[in-house]
Amino acid sequence: MAKALGVPVTDYTFEDCQLALAEGQLRLPSNTCLLEFAKLVRSLGLKPEKLEKELLRHSKSAKKMHGGRVTLKEFAAYLEVSISDTLENMFALFDEKEAGLIDLREYITALSVVCRPSKTLKTIRLAFKMYQSQDGTITEGDLACILKTAMGVSNLNVTQLFRAIDEEGKGKITHDDFCRFAEMYPDFAEEYLYPDQMEPERCLESPSPPAPNGFCTDFNPENTEDKKNPLLKKLN
Repeated sequence: MAKALGVPVTDYTFEDCQLALAEGQLRLPSNTCLLEFAKLVRSLGLKPEKLEKELLRHSKSAKKMHGGRVTLKEFAAYLEVSISDTLENMFALFDEKEAGLIDLREYITALSVVCRPSKTLKTIRLAFKMYQSQDGTITEGDLACILKTAMGVSNLNVTQLFRAIDEEGKGKITHDDFCRFAEMYPDFAEEYLYPDQMEPERCLESPSPPAPNGFCTDFNPENTEDKKNPLLKKLN
């Protein structure tokens, strides 16, 4: 029908639209690459609706690693899939330093957003459980990693937000602290996060500009097979 009407054809699914347009306190910014991540998840044959039931189990296993990182081979074994170009592209999204290692907590945080896009605060709760120390707290660096991954961006300044939550200046916060703050200031993201974001970046090395509501217009599934156009690191 789209061809007959002379309009562009995209391969975005209904789930992609849900992800891009989901309402919540952490609505995805225009330069997010979580849609790209969602495509790769489906390309691997992983079904978000089934993965949602496994999130808690996966988060517990990641927490036991205490921030330890895994190689591509270990990541493939973890997902129970074969190493492929698609898996390598997904791995690259989280391998910011190109060291050949990723933190599974970041993968699970991103997966949680894809599985339940309208329930971002549940994702934050899940992430807190993975990152918190024995006393149930996280640092500013932990919060930055959680929110960058949950929003699918490479740069995010959380200093002002963290200081606002950490009223006593302890240098650490609990999930309860975060929830109380979010309840008191439901628009905290717009006030503390979005104004500090950098100009929208490209998801791939392409001149196409990003579109509103999280759609990465320059992402082309065919490009994920092209080694000459490597994915930019967006999720950490």
